[in-house]
Amino acid sequence: MPAPKTYLVFLDFNKSEITPEATRIIKQAADDAKRGSVRLVVATGHADRSGPTDYNQRLSERRAVAVKGALIGEGLAPNSIQTTGRGENDNLVPTADGAREPRNRRVEIAFR
Repeated sequence: MPAPKTYLVFLDFNKSEITPEATRIIKQAADDAKRGSVRLVVATGHADRSGPTDYNQRLSERRAVAVKGALIGEGLAPNSIQTTGRGENDNLVPTADGAREPRNRRVEIAFR
């Protein structure tokens, strides 16, 4: 099997809805997972640092669950997808607390 891939799905400010661009990336990830006979897909949600920490944790979890739903819609088995939320942790772009950063509002899809 080829080396595990990671896909970045970016989402709008304070939202967990899947955008058309996110749909394209999710479809590519699902297609690659099916072709590669991937056993586990991990969707890890993230939030930027604007808003309260506890709210951002829940938002990151909602984002991961939304991506899981889209992956299931693309034909992946629900029990092959694990979700987790990292809240404001592990930002792609380091920012000060309270800062809005579009690249930190994401779900990372990884194959294990």
